[in-house]
Amino acid sequence: MSKPILLVEDNPHDQELALIALERANLATETVVVNDGVEALDYLLYRGAYASRLPGNPAVILLDLKMPRMDGIEVLQAVRADEQISQIPIVMLTSSNQETDLAKSYELGVNAFVVKPMDFQELVKAVSDIGAFWAVLNVPPGGSLKFPSGLQ
Repeated sequence: MSKPILLVEDNPHDQELALIALERANLATETVVVNDGVEALDYLLYRGAYASRLPGNPAVILLDLKMPRMDGIEVLQAVRADEQISQIPIVMLTSSNQETDLAKSYELGVNAFVVKPMDFQELVKAVSDIGAFWAVLNVPPGGSLKFPSGLQ
């Protein structure tokens, strides 16, 4: 059984590619897409347009690094600092391969750092693999929207 994925990506083209990849992994119906870090925190903390969303955390956050208003590092920092959402797995999914971005992400507690492949088929495989692992195979922390049977 798949669990919801939060995709935080400001580029509409990259959003579309990620959704195609998740669809091919049969995970697209469980994906929430937000356009930047501010909107991601609004979703996670039930603020603004997301104040009345269903309770529970996503199984994983797929987080772009370079975004306007609030970048991925700032989102990662905010999530890890908030006790209610700090245990949500976060995968940095970015085109950046800078050592400083990688080091800072791991220093702040990212679960994985994946550089987006340039080839479409490789990107589809990478996103499918990430989504399948975190939303299907991984047992999520308490507070996630869905649990495997018998764990609630």
